[in-house]
Amino acid sequence: MLDGAVAWLVGLGRTGQWGTEPWSARPQAVRRVREIVASGTPWVAEVDGEAAGSLTLTPHPAPYVAPADEPERYVHLLVTDRRFKGLGVGGALLAHAVAETRRQGVGLLRVDCYAGDDQRLVAYYRGQGFTPTETFTVGEWPGQVLARRVTP
Repeated sequence: MLDGAVAWLVGLGRTGQWGTEPWSARPQAVRRVREIVASGTPWVAEVDGEAAGSLTLTPHPAPYVAPADEPERYVHLLVTDRRFKGLGVGGALLAHAVAETRRQGVGLLRVDCYAGDDQRLVAYYRGQGFTPTETFTVGEWPGQVLARRVTP
């Protein structure tokens, strides 16, 4: 799915987020995905028995984001298969992350995303109930951390 997302973004001329090379062709990216999945709980959304999206929920942010000063859950690698566009797969996965955070008795759910170009991804997460907090930069990649309070 990550390779498909890169191809889709390239087709739109939006190469700032993930570049032009498939994730699977970049050893460092493959290692990072393995690390994230191993350190958290991956969730896969299905539509008619087919994988339509996924995310991994961990108890900590990525290394380039400072941990919160309270227990948190962190969304990593939210990706959807473009074949299922418009079906709310990403929103369903985020709703599941909220429910799982609540079930675990944790009051804070955070995520980070690409904040370049027209900031469409930041707007997407805002529409899902997240509030922008701090910004960061990794190399030349601009990022935004967003948070959502969850009532345990």
